[in-house]
Amino acid sequence: MSTATLTTAPPFIRSRGARWSVVALQVVLAVIYVMAASAKVTLDPTAVAGFAEMGFGPAGTVTIGVIELAAALGLLIPRLAGLAATGCVALMVGAVGFTVATMGAATALFPAAVLALAVVVAGARRHETAALVRHPRRTLLGR
Repeated sequence: MSTATLTTAPPFIRSRGARWSVVALQVVLAVIYVMAASAKVTLDPTAVAGFAEMGFGPAGTVTIGVIELAAALGLLIPRLAGLAATGCVALMVGAVGFTVATMGAATALFPAAVLALAVVVAGARRHETAALVRHPRRTLLGR
């Protein structure tokens, strides 16, 4: 194997169909997060009441909404998508845990489904995330 082969590695998601499927999944997740965040950031009474049941005040509701908006934006930026998906996994683990603890398992089905989608994207983008963490300047600036 030559050194040229080692330095010019193919994309980590090899087939074109798989790459586009992951991108489509990222867009779906971004839409879900924007829709969920809009109710929280605008302090929709239903969202505030739901978060009050879990012990969060309006400030906590808005904070989680802003985090969700940042996640949606990160999922749409190719170089940040893997890191954003990893953050979404952490966010959704917390969401599922709080929902199960305060409202019951049946209410946690949608957050659990979103968690599963985020895990798929994070797994598919894991090599890109590792490269970003190892060499942030090189990865972000393309150097």
